[in-house]
Amino acid sequence: MAKTTNTADFIFESSWEVCNKMGGIYTVLSTRAKTMQGLLQDRVVFIGPDLWEGKENPLFKEDRGVLKPWVAKAGKEGLKVRTGRWNIPGEPIVVLVDFRPYFEKRNELYGELWEIAGVDSTRAYGDYDEANMFSYAAALVVESIYRNMLEKKYRNVVYQCHEWMCCLGAMFIQKRVPEIATIFTTHATTIGRSIAGNNKPLYDYLWAYNGSQMAEELHVEAKHSLERETAHRVDCFTTVSSVTGRECEELLDVKCPVILPNGFEADFVPKGAAFAKTRAAARKRIFDVANALTGQKFGDDTLIVATSGRYEFRNKGIDVFLEAMNRSLRNEHLTRQVLALVQVPAWVGEPRADLRERLALIDGGGTEVQPYTDGLDCPIITHDLHNMDSDSVTGMLKYFDMWNRPEDKVKVIFIPCYLDGKDGIFGRTYYDMLIGNDLSVYPSYYEPWGYTPLESIAFHVPCITTSLSGFGMWADSVRGEGCGIADGVEVIPRTDYNYSEVADRIKDCVAMYGALPDADVEKARKAAAALSRKALWKNFIKYYLKAYEVALHRRDERMGYSGVK
Repeated sequence: MAKTTNTADFIFESSWEVCNKMGGIYTVLSTRAKTMQGLLQDRVVFIGPDLWEGKENPLFKEDRGVLKPWVAKAGKEGLKVRTGRWNIPGEPIVVLVDFRPYFEKRNELYGELWEIAGVDSTRAYGDYDEANMFSYAAALVVESIYRNMLEKKYRNVVYQCHEWMCCLGAMFIQKRVPEIATIFTTHATTIGRSIAGNNKPLYDYLWAYNGSQMAEELHVEAKHSLERETAHRVDCFTTVSSVTGRECEELLDVKCPVILPNGFEADFVPKGAAFAKTRAAARKRIFDVANALTGQKFGDDTLIVATSGRYEFRNKGIDVFLEAMNRSLRNEHLTRQVLALVQVPAWVGEPRADLRERLALIDGGGTEVQPYTDGLDCPIITHDLHNMDSDSVTGMLKYFDMWNRPEDKVKVIFIPCYLDGKDGIFGRTYYDMLIGNDLSVYPSYYEPWGYTPLESIAFHVPCITTSLSGFGMWADSVRGEGCGIADGVEVIPRTDYNYSEVADRIKDCVAMYGALPDADVEKARKAAAALSRKALWKNFIKYYLKAYEVALHRRDERMGYSGVK
């Protein structure tokens, strides 16, 4: 008789972002996959939505030999799945499932969810149905694989779901396959994000908020209820930072026994001569586009400062970044020209035809047209927008009367598209643009973790962030408070009410960094890269192993296992 251990034998993970590149969760899963494969070779199965009917998904390599004995049985059970490998380092097993057939039984499923946990789905809207039908389909996949392949082979099987979008499945797994230990990871609570996104003070009043009451006020009752009840019922509830852990405790009324900080792999960072070549190419392209747009010349001593992320104008601090750039226009201590880039996907239309025409001449070798000395109309944006009149970034730039005039020592360019290499203007991926920056700024108000600053320092680009981001709190905990931009990362204290002070700190930090001698800049870049290496998955995977142990121990308790197999 073998003694029970709390070491995971087999892992399932489900997320809407498996083979579906949308945001930070994709980065969490895809960068961790290689480390997971090293621990549990092909005993990790990721489950994602099959959204690519009739089209090729470049992130998914279909292989009908993967899980072949199960696939035939799954078809007989009515599951429509495709199996293969995720096209990322480690190439883990992936099951993409078609969730559309389950829409017709959603009312039945919501009724069962009410009976299981009292989750009220009656006032749901938006993506609630779509997410839950995928979550249910993912749970069916897990149940089927477990019953057909694993039940008699592995004792310690874990199912981890990410975000409220996969909660329903976790509840159904715990009911129908109680032998599987369940983990729910929230990367940002629905109600916390809603409070912050509706311009309400989150942090000073966090202790006083009632999560369910606020969910009703902000019309997110169904998502909040689903998230809250799942957090209370799974075997292990987790989140990504201590700042979000506190949020969960106050708004979901449950503590996280384990915090799972987001790591990364350095495989995508060029090395040696390739790094210098990629950086030089990025800077040239940025300067070419800026010249074609504004009619101004940008020398290589121009300080490229950028912000990026989801288009959450207040939560991501885009507003305070623009405020800081506006104040920098009149900063007498700013000794270098600044080119500020706002890389935030908006409701984008087509690449600007007039800008493409100018760039075609440059790309065609028409050096006689460089540099342009006359700017285009509206020289602040690279693409057309469907909602130009109501867009927040362009609206704030117009309010500040920032039109990239020749005399302005700070020029701001809005890049409102996904940088996937197919944007029609830059023709480069996000990472191949990031490497060209001198400084990155992420002055977030609501940021459970913050992959953008971590990615920035991985590319040797020092960054400014805030004390309200999980990454900022982690950076201070590693280095100690008091370190600044010369040490690779500046963490600016941020509260509900110090917007103006944060803008001034960014303004001053940009000027100070721009005045550093080359040797000090190089030290800052090396310090940034060194800090990023502390966040490699090989250093953070231990937190996941702890979560598996906690979940399996709790599974043993509720199943009444005696400690022997």
